[in-house]
Amino acid sequence: MNTEQQARFRTIRVKVEAGERLSLDDGIFLYEPTVPLNEVGTLANLVRERKNGNVAYYNINTHLNPTNVCVYRCTFCAFRSDLRQPKGYVMSDEQILARGREAIENGCTEMHIVGGLHHQKKFDWYLNMVRILHEAYPQLHLKAWTAVEIDWFARLTGMSYKEVLKELVAAGLGSMPGGGAEIFHPEVRDQICEHKADARNWIEIHRAAHELGIRTNCTMLYGHVENAYHRVDHLLRLRDLQDQTGGFQVFIPLAFHPDNTGLSHLKKPSVLQDLRTMAVARLMLDNVAHMKAYWIMLGIQTAQTALWYGADDLDGTVRHELIYHDAGAETPEILSVDEICRLIRETGREPVERDTLYHKVHRDGSRWESGEPVAVGV
Repeated sequence: MNTEQQARFRTIRVKVEAGERLSLDDGIFLYEPTVPLNEVGTLANLVRERKNGNVAYYNINTHLNPTNVCVYRCTFCAFRSDLRQPKGYVMSDEQILARGREAIENGCTEMHIVGGLHHQKKFDWYLNMVRILHEAYPQLHLKAWTAVEIDWFARLTGMSYKEVLKELVAAGLGSMPGGGAEIFHPEVRDQICEHKADARNWIEIHRAAHELGIRTNCTMLYGHVENAYHRVDHLLRLRDLQDQTGGFQVFIPLAFHPDNTGLSHLKKPSVLQDLRTMAVARLMLDNVAHMKAYWIMLGIQTAQTALWYGADDLDGTVRHELIYHDAGAETPEILSVDEICRLIRETGREPVERDTLYHKVHRDGSRWESGEPVAVGV
């Protein structure tokens, strides 16, 4: 850094140490390659430890992607299929319930449900999926349907977002994932997913969820055609909604995987970009309690390192993940609890199992129960 940049970084450091909010210009500056990554990481780690101490969280979870047939043709997606393509599939109720049984037998506390938007399936198909899983396995938390899917359900039924969400909660919905956010700015969104729910819809759906008491995650897909301005703008839109509702529980930066997508000519983000994005997000999202290093997308070693660059969560065992593996992710399709705990301890952090809503999980053999909320600093 030159003298002017050093002075600017010192100003940012003083803000962070004092717990003051960073600006759009601050965030863009922190993305400058001339600003040493380790300096940015050190600041992010300060915030991370202020909020979550030396703990690194994980959960025991499984994924359910009930169909890959989708009406949308997002440029960045390798998972989707047309109805008549050989790779297209739709799971039956029996297969879905078998996946729930497998989750329970393997100690899972959560099922993460997302998939394609099948043009021949009515809302009742998606609703029934939640209902039958909840009725058969009431102890399994169902984190289901992104804002893009909620928007589609509203279009199918003519119902408002809140009406759709109320139906899903009555059927057994526990919380919502944060997918479908991608990058909010229309300069980018129009290039990679122009037809699906836009930034305004995504934000309004999460606002509606929060007003109904539904906790949600939030995400950002980075490393494709966007730049630093677009990323920081995205983070500030999330921060603004969190100021208003307080309903986001964790932010997950999602590294773009280009293989088998319409953007396959691009290189996937570097480790340095992954770590800088995690650190900048931790510094900008001062009102979001947790940052997740999603090892499926980052790779195991990068996810471990991210625990010192702002992240306090590694996600979980992640059984049956398909979406990012279809896009070229080379990570394992599942990790055992022992492996996750070993990976966390290797970094010098303390592993703590949590449930979807960030309560500590207490286990006694094959039995478990959720306990007290995890402690989060101001």
